[in-house]
Amino acid sequence: MNTPSTVGWTESGQPHAALWRSENGHPPPARVQTADDRMNADTAYRLACEGTALLWRGDFQNARQLLQALARRIDRRPRKPAASPLDAFNRHRLAQAQRARILGMLLVPLDADYGIPLRRAPDVRQACAEVWGAGGEPSVISLRELQGLIGAHEWRKKGVPVPAAGGRIHPHHGVFSPVRGEYLDLVARAPLPSPAPALAFDIGTGTGVLAAVLARRGVARVVATDVDPRALACARDNVARLGLARRIDVVEADLFPPGRAPLVVCNPPWLPARPSSPLEHAVYDADGRMLAGFLGGLAAHLEPGGEGWLVLSDLAERLELRTRQSLLDAIEAAGLEVVARLDARPTHRKAADADDPLHQARGGEITSLWRLTVRR
Repeated sequence: MNTPSTVGWTESGQPHAALWRSENGHPPPARVQTADDRMNADTAYRLACEGTALLWRGDFQNARQLLQALARRIDRRPRKPAASPLDAFNRHRLAQAQRARILGMLLVPLDADYGIPLRRAPDVRQACAEVWGAGGEPSVISLRELQGLIGAHEWRKKGVPVPAAGGRIHPHHGVFSPVRGEYLDLVARAPLPSPAPALAFDIGTGTGVLAAVLARRGVARVVATDVDPRALACARDNVARLGLARRIDVVEADLFPPGRAPLVVCNPPWLPARPSSPLEHAVYDADGRMLAGFLGGLAAHLEPGGEGWLVLSDLAERLELRTRQSLLDAIEAAGLEVVARLDARPTHRKAADADDPLHQARGGEITSLWRLTVRR
């Protein structure tokens, strides 16, 4: 979470300031002017590209339409062909950052109780309170981020059905939602060590979904770890909803809890690149820190004859961010060996989207569960 700072602007000749909120960690814009329904999309786009943020004072639904119009103008920009998968990835991330910067220039005010003082505005007070707690003073947020909070609130209410976990998983804002079903299926069908383990560790649990899958498969006790306070709260919430609180302990730990277990499971972020915002930590793992930490510490936390399950996509290899040999070398250097590997093809929408900038890599992506043991 980020400590809010202050954003300032001039309105009716008078200086104003308010709390600035950005879950993505973006700094407050240096230049802000007010705007309303009279501003057209071309003018708004020009100002946003120049670095001037627009604090909306008109109809909320018109602000939503304006944001969509800005997105269309960004998406019409021609895309140069990439020279390699790595070049495609770097161009894609740059384009994403530029798109986020421009769309983040349309701002909306929030009252002290998180009400939006605009015509036809939705009630977002509960969505905001779930992220920031009780209100306290007026603030300003980009409309795009506010929409993200609203979407996260809806996901949290509805939940994601995960049959292998015994029900729905309710992701909290900022915690990665288990929408990639292939990695869940791998954990649900991989053969458990024999005899059935009485204890398992779930490293970097996030929503707690893998811990729940393991418990439903018959593991008597699961210790699920994470360092993110929101992930810890989310996992505890889901464990309680699923009636598994007596079998799953959610604890704060950087990777491993104390002790050893016959089964240790980890689904680290799949791409070794630097996150550009706190919300990207579930996807990007700077310098492969979590992967290296899991492999490097696994032998010391496995009981004799135990297994470590590493759930990892090969997308990083297809994007030339990591090689298969470097992964195998890291496994060997950690004193581990591969017992078996289970593979699955992705079923998500982007895998079949030929217009996606990373389609060449996504189209062939394979997610694997690596069964690892300590090398004898």
